[in-house]
Amino acid sequence: MTATSSLSSPSAARVTELAVTGMTCGACTSRIERRLGKLEGVTAEVNLATGRARVTHDGDPDAIVRVVEKLGFGASVVTTGAAGSVSSASPAVPTAAPAVPHEGNPRPLEHAEGSPGADIPAPRSPHEGKLPSLEAHEGSPRAGKGDDEPNPDHDPEVSDLRYRAMVCLALSLPVIVVAMNSLWQFRYWQWASLALAAPVVFWGGWRFHRAAWNHLRHRSLTMDTLVSVGVLSAFGWSVGTLFFGEAGLGGVRHGLSLIPAPDEWGGTRTIYLEAACAIVTAVLIGRYIELRGRRRAMTAGGAGADERATPDAVLIVADRALRVAVGNVRVGDHVIVGAGDTVPVDGVITDGAAALDVAAMTGESVPVEVAAGTRVLAGTRCATGRVVVRATEVGADTQWARLTKRVQDAQLGKASVQRLADRIAGRFVPVVLVLAAYTFGFWWFADADAGFAIAAAMAVLVVACPCALGLATPTALAVAAGRGRKLGILLRGPQVLETSKKVSTVVLDKTGTVTTGRMGLRSVAHAEGVADEAVWRRVVALETDVDHPVARALVEAATAAAGVTSAGSATATDVEVVDGLGVRGVVDGTTAVLGRRRLVEDEGVELPADLDRAHRDAEAAGATAVVLAWADDDGVLAARAVLAVGDTVRPTSAEAVARMKQMGLRPMLLTGDNAAAAHAVAAEVGIAPEDVVAEVLPTEKADVIDRLSREGKVVAMVGDGVNDAAALARADLGLAMGGGSALAVDAGDLTLVGDDLRGVTDALRLARRTLSTIRGNLFWAFVYNVAMLPLAAFGLLNPMLAGAVMGISSIFVVGNSLRLRRFQPQT
Repeated sequence: MTATSSLSSPSAARVTELAVTGMTCGACTSRIERRLGKLEGVTAEVNLATGRARVTHDGDPDAIVRVVEKLGFGASVVTTGAAGSVSSASPAVPTAAPAVPHEGNPRPLEHAEGSPGADIPAPRSPHEGKLPSLEAHEGSPRAGKGDDEPNPDHDPEVSDLRYRAMVCLALSLPVIVVAMNSLWQFRYWQWASLALAAPVVFWGGWRFHRAAWNHLRHRSLTMDTLVSVGVLSAFGWSVGTLFFGEAGLGGVRHGLSLIPAPDEWGGTRTIYLEAACAIVTAVLIGRYIELRGRRRAMTAGGAGADERATPDAVLIVADRALRVAVGNVRVGDHVIVGAGDTVPVDGVITDGAAALDVAAMTGESVPVEVAAGTRVLAGTRCATGRVVVRATEVGADTQWARLTKRVQDAQLGKASVQRLADRIAGRFVPVVLVLAAYTFGFWWFADADAGFAIAAAMAVLVVACPCALGLATPTALAVAAGRGRKLGILLRGPQVLETSKKVSTVVLDKTGTVTTGRMGLRSVAHAEGVADEAVWRRVVALETDVDHPVARALVEAATAAAGVTSAGSATATDVEVVDGLGVRGVVDGTTAVLGRRRLVEDEGVELPADLDRAHRDAEAAGATAVVLAWADDDGVLAARAVLAVGDTVRPTSAEAVARMKQMGLRPMLLTGDNAAAAHAVAAEVGIAPEDVVAEVLPTEKADVIDRLSREGKVVAMVGDGVNDAAALARADLGLAMGGGSALAVDAGDLTLVGDDLRGVTDALRLARRTLSTIRGNLFWAFVYNVAMLPLAAFGLLNPMLAGAVMGISSIFVVGNSLRLRRFQPQT
């Protein structure tokens, strides 16, 4: 059965990620994409920096692997482990649905409602029940080691390149130094150079010759073809003139010039051993620095999938604490997290207290105090203390795994400008070979000696390597994805970068985005002669046991108010909750009523002028106004206070809106709330009244985005709820607040792990800076090739220098990309 027929299976389309080896330049990625794209129902996206290919197909993945291998590359299917990362230490474990619908949403360190269970027994001794697996897994990252800087030199390929480059450098230096200075050229120096050059050309350059031959067998041409042909041409010419020409005679000397010149002996006394050595050594050193930089971009930048993963967890079984592989933890299990440990699951703390380092998830540098009832996320680290966590999400379902997957997906993508570069690189190598042959022929027939023609052709072959083109986007994107992850900013892919540059309007959802989404006290107005303490005593007594957002907000405000300690001794009897209106009861022996105006008016109470005015002002501002009335010594009820409760604006929202305006963006507010509440929030954060769209249904939010797009605006939508998902998907750029629903996060192009709205401008700044870096990389790569090729073709570039310049271009692209690691948020 052919590969094509294998891929034509009627099964549903699937996405397979492949690890591809043997790629050296953009020509390689372009060739793989073109070949797979010719298969029915198959599309592929190949990334040089990550060595990964994302293939969408409807058949057997093994058939895809065979097609890639027939092109001369190595390929294997990448499996996803429990942590949602590539090749994780433990397999994925089937998980049940969370016990509570909202548990597991990516809202870090939020206090969970309800009473935490504290009945989980602690181990009787720190080491009770310890199994042999308690010891660290060999080669696995241990909790507490996540901050260590990864060492790229531990990578086998990097180590091999370094070893070969250093050996070749030691052998090449004498050859190059002697060839550059005729005074140091002793009798038969050329034969000593041959002895030193041979291992450099064949042992040091073996990886290039082998790759070139493998690709040639599969009728493909790559960067290795250019290097191999250039080096073998220089070495072959030198051997020929040594054995069959006059270059091997004793006492023959020649100098080295930056610009090759014709030889009066017709090239028979000219050798290019120093050029062959320099090309191999320069390419090896350049490839080592380039690969090491790429590894740093993928790991030290924070994009590594397992950089803070923990391979095991301390699981509570009955009254014992057992260390098990994290893949064995199920939803509902309880795990112990001690000082220095990394939280292995998403869950809720049921016992204990600790200070958590949440920088990996939110970018916040200060540890956060947590206690029973707090929701925590995998990937955060326990700085001090000890807690017991009930797992609500495990393995690939944790927020850490989802964020890691998002970063990996982002690294696999390509910007449209990179696609153009890859298409050029894919056709570049055969064009260069033709140009090199033409250069040789031109100088040969122009009566130049054969040695000069060979030198010019070699320079063309070596200097034209398109590897810098293939690295321009993936290295920059890898660094940006890693840096963004450390700052709590996740990019979906390179297309986001191009859109971010054009955004003109930012539409903000109100509830949960601009505001906290939780009720809080807005204002309190007292009747004349009424003390704060008297108000808060009755609020606490009446509302403590009432399960309602307004009641909880009032009790929290009372708890924080002055005099609440003495108020706490007040008790209420005969408490009656009136659905939708409020509560009544007896406090300190007198009747008290707290609720909507209608409730107290039904009790025959009229509001005095000052409280009536406060009530109207609160409702005009979109707040929920409640009236507190209690009886005097004669048993006559009277209104004593008006309390306004509403969704509270985040402390940083006003600053975030100001920053958007500074960037030339137009902020708008979009909400289903009533107009009064929307305009009140807009006024507080600095959004113009004409930029407020209120009282829209969830299904109508996407229509508003469409209307703005038809008006010619490039729209970014910021939201956090399920009702925002359609608008996020419809906008040119969707920014999901990480504290929101999973559906909103999945619909967004950018995800902000925290709830700070200032992250919107930081995300846009990072995206724009990354796009600028990519364009700078591509500009340099194109200018380099455009400028160097004519110099080489006209015989104005020494082949040895051509090899050095080719390596420098790739190093520049990697180094320029690594500058993104220094990006700092305004926050």
